[in-house]
Amino acid sequence: MNKCVFLDRDGVLNKDKVDYVYKLEDHIILNKVPEALKLLKDAGYLLVIITNQSGIAKGLYTSDAVKLCYDALQEACGGIIDGLYYAPYHPDYDSECLTRKPDSLMFEKAIAKFNVDVHASWMVGDKARDLVPAAKLGLKTILVDEIDENVKSTFQCKDLWEATEFILSRSLADV
Repeated sequence: MNKCVFLDRDGVLNKDKVDYVYKLEDHIILNKVPEALKLLKDAGYLLVIITNQSGIAKGLYTSDAVKLCYDALQEACGGIIDGLYYAPYHPDYDSECLTRKPDSLMFEKAIAKFNVDVHASWMVGDKARDLVPAAKLGLKTILVDEIDENVKSTFQCKDLWEATEFILSRSLADV
């Protein structure tokens, strides 16, 4: 089985915007993200992005825009991301869907495809809805961006770099 770090996109890997990130000029990769992802990859973790992209259901952008941002991130990180799962739905615009966080179907699909050991894996997100499905499935969770005592997470860190250092220190302690 494989260990994996699941990652939310907006607010974890790139700067978040209130009115959605779908243009390349707005897709600003956060500080030390490529370096953090490389450290995780070098430590044997699969890297899988799990993201809601409701702007597609709202007609604001297309799946192609999501793919362009993903390709830019892959290029900046040397092509080390193993997968991208996104939910293009919103219950107010099309339908309820089990893939959309806080539901867990995107995680379940990736876990099955990549033969992931959930007990050796992590989810890094910046919102409670990112962590709910991960915790339900047995993943350890890290909230980044803002420390919030109201969000249930295994750990809280200021950004992906700090979360990476934490994950790697825990991995070494388990050896």
